[in-house]
Amino acid sequence: MDREINTEIGRLSLSDDVIATIAGVAATECYGVVGMASRRVSDGLAELLGRENLSKGVEVVVEGDKVAITLNVIVGYGTRISEVARNIVDKVKYTVESTTGLKVAKVKVNVQGVRLGPR
Repeated sequence: MDREINTEIGRLSLSDDVIATIAGVAATECYGVVGMASRRVSDGLAELLGRENLSKGVEVVVEGDKVAITLNVIVGYGTRISEVARNIVDKVKYTVESTTGLKVAKVKVNVQGVRLGPR
């Protein structure tokens, strides 16, 4: 669904996929994140998504002018998961708020797996 933002110079329309892509790109730029994950319900396996599918690992819920974002990520082996998650929350919140002008109410990080070695 499109979200409309009125500014002094006009009206801006954002879809949930745009917000999800912005959040996904911000999350994958964080240290320790190998990539976004999509949870397949049929067999319960976490699938590593490519750069073109970043929004599939992100769920966006917009209520009024506030956004709730849920991210499914895969982290690298040997990283401290709590620190990676904290960095993701901070970066995604800052990036989405500064890019879209919407207020981020919460960011939830689901670690779907740990990956060994390089991508």
